[in-house]
Amino acid sequence: MASMFSTKGRYALRIMGDLATHPGWVSLGDVAKRQGISRKYLEQVVSLMHKAGFVESLRGKGGGYRLTREPREYTLGAILRAAEGSLAPVDCLDCTNDHICPQFETCPTVTMWRDLGKVTASYLDSKTLQDIVDQMHERADGAAEEPASPAH
Repeated sequence: MASMFSTKGRYALRIMGDLATHPGWVSLGDVAKRQGISRKYLEQVVSLMHKAGFVESLRGKGGGYRLTREPREYTLGAILRAAEGSLAPVDCLDCTNDHICPQFETCPTVTMWRDLGKVTASYLDSKTLQDIVDQMHERADGAAEEPASPAH
């Protein structure tokens, strides 16, 4: 089954989450290691975040990337739109591609897809980058609390 969001969108959320949990200037090399994403692909995705004004960059020693706002000020919908261009679940609803499906007016499924798009956008616009940060902290805390295996 095809994914509703591309690798670019999924990686954008991971990159932004990583930057949110590491305040200050962060090198892409460090993000690449932590996230298991190639640096070359990270550069493409982070450039979309930079273009959207979500991150700023500083060249040179001690430089890197950092968020331009607090994590709670970014909706996941905005991050995905910056990476993907659209949250439309199907191409025929994506107004960014300058192509209108010839069956748009008569298609029996267009309403269902439109409604799915509204629900998806509403959900993603109700969640923030801070929600991802909180989940990352919860996972880290949960992993730290697991009892050690008894030695045999």
